[in-house]
Amino acid sequence: MTTIANRDQSKEVVILGGTGFVGRVLASLLSQQGYSVTIPTRHAARHRDMALMRGVRLIGGTPAAADMANDRREENWQEVLSEGSILINLIGILNEPRHNGEGFEQAHVHTTQVALKAAAKAGVKRYLHMSALGADANNGGSFYLRSKGKAEDWAHEFGEQQGIAVTSFRPSVIFGPQDSFLNRFAQLARLIPGVFPLACADSRFAPVYVGDVADQFMAAMTDTSTIGKRIDLCGPTEYRLRELVAYAAKTSGHPRLVIGLPDWAARLQARVLEWVPGQPFTRDNYDSLQTPSVCAEGCPHQTTRLERIAPGYLGK
Repeated sequence: MTTIANRDQSKEVVILGGTGFVGRVLASLLSQQGYSVTIPTRHAARHRDMALMRGVRLIGGTPAAADMANDRREENWQEVLSEGSILINLIGILNEPRHNGEGFEQAHVHTTQVALKAAAKAGVKRYLHMSALGADANNGGSFYLRSKGKAEDWAHEFGEQQGIAVTSFRPSVIFGPQDSFLNRFAQLARLIPGVFPLACADSRFAPVYVGDVADQFMAAMTDTSTIGKRIDLCGPTEYRLRELVAYAAKTSGHPRLVIGLPDWAARLQARVLEWVPGQPFTRDNYDSLQTPSVCAEGCPHQTTRLERIAPGYLGK
């Protein structure tokens, strides 16, 4: 591994999406390693526990209204960044309100564009980007995957033009305490008696532990060999969705018989549930599930097994 010399290392990090699932774990690691971490957030009061981490600063309000969703003026976001700082973008959504791709475009593509343009003006030279396995601007099977691919492509192209060192990460589904994947299925299992009807039951995943993902971001900050790379992140084992749902249900104390729905029923379920508060399943989710979320043969896999971590939080 080639590392960036100490005199060139920045200890200033700005994390967009830093109060989310991955962001909280990454912020904790950065704090432990002595970094100064700035996290813009629209709900600073909800995340006051993060402000107790040494070196972590939450911005709520000005500058930039602390919200890329509402304030996309580059000049405001330039105030958050400083020359030599490292910018990490973890922003992502799984669902959108209008079911037409506009929400994904705004959250993934436009946010990335504004953030990187502001970073270039501020003199930022290092950018780490959270993408997704299967992201493809042209051939992605869903609005989500296409928008993720477009944002990833734009980040690399813009970085090359502006002299910003870009690395992007493309994880499969991420698991760990407070995840919205295994925890959601465990919660649903508590509500559904006996039989669990499941759409896209044979969709394939290689779940990756949130701690491994955060470690990869940490390592990339000082490893020049990752510059320009698009790094796929998968756990050590592949599963069908039906296996993961059955495991989450059983481990949480609510074993259920998982029955895969026929395709017509899965499509109908998506059309109905995308209008339910919280959008537990949408047509775009259905479309995303048609693309296997697994790494190509020969790709290095992360080592942490789901079965070692998940019982510690599902069992509670």
